[in-house]
Amino acid sequence: MILEDICDVYSGYAIKQFNEDKIGVPVIKIGNILMDGTIELEDCQYTTEKVNQKYYSEYQDIYIALSGATTGKIGILKRQDKFIVNQRVGIVRKKDNNIPIEFIKYFLFHHTDRIFKEAAGCAQPNISPKQIGKYKVPIIDDSRMKYVVEILDSLTRIINKRKRQLNYLDELIKARFVEMFVSKNYPREELDNLSYGKGEYGAQSASVEYNSSRPRYVRITDIKEDGSLNDDVVCSANVEDDKLYKLKYGDFCFARMGATVGKTYAYRGGNQIFAGYLIRYKLNLNRIIPEYLYEFTRLHEYRNWVSLNQSGAAQPGINAKKYGSLRIPVAPLEEQRVFAKFVEEVNKSKVVFHHVAQIHIYKTSTLL
Repeated sequence: MILEDICDVYSGYAIKQFNEDKIGVPVIKIGNILMDGTIELEDCQYTTEKVNQKYYSEYQDIYIALSGATTGKIGILKRQDKFIVNQRVGIVRKKDNNIPIEFIKYFLFHHTDRIFKEAAGCAQPNISPKQIGKYKVPIIDDSRMKYVVEILDSLTRIINKRKRQLNYLDELIKARFVEMFVSKNYPREELDNLSYGKGEYGAQSASVEYNSSRPRYVRITDIKEDGSLNDDVVCSANVEDDKLYKLKYGDFCFARMGATVGKTYAYRGGNQIFAGYLIRYKLNLNRIIPEYLYEFTRLHEYRNWVSLNQSGAAQPGINAKKYGSLRIPVAPLEEQRVFAKFVEEVNKSKVVFHHVAQIHIYKTSTLL
């Protein structure tokens, strides 16, 4: 038995026009699929394009990244809401049969490495849904299937419990920041006074398919909750943007508009430029470091500031002038660096756990 015998396996729709104004239908893209098998749907782009019904999401669809650095990552949809699935996301939709969808999900988890290896034959990893549809699914009886799913579900619950414990570390970082800097009443200064010049708006160009010889085009929707970037890598349609909006260490970006106004991104390295819904500040590194400022923007104090200072009911926004007035406690640089080192160590433990969790899932999936 092969996968396409029990599931429809095909690509999503090649959407041409996106918007970040929440107009139309939200779109599931590669960047929405997380490495832990879940799908993050809070920061979707939208489209007003009309598509065939088969490209609309269905509850318990399985989605696969078909291209890019994380080709093969898999997520299962646990929501009834309607989304449109983008082209480079593979749709695995169970046909009318008695095979549990969770069994199919774990089967695909088991083949994540295979998918990536088969996709890696060119500069930009890429795999066809037809290839995945030909994968052989083990023929086992219903009781064995149920046993496999129960074992893997149990492991997943253990992992999720551990993740909740790691979320506690995030709260610990915030509490440490308040203890070290806010409660000591360090003098506060406006962001403009801690930066070289005023805030700068990003490129207004559309995005096009990624070309590894050019910079990544960083948009609001690319920034994840932990301040890192997702895997939905694109370039600007305008080559001239590659120099005009290039990011470097010390650059700090704020989302200026939309549902995630206030979201922040501290440039961490790589060849990148920033898009128009972001505002960049070039920090004076003799006064403040980006790692310190980023943790400040994760505090409840900052979120409250965003809520009070955004304008516009239909499309909330904060402009560069307003962001420039944000008042930040300025601790001595050495204390900022000590705190940044503490955060780095905490984040290392998270990365280690993530890799260990994926290894456990992979090894246990050999039960299939």
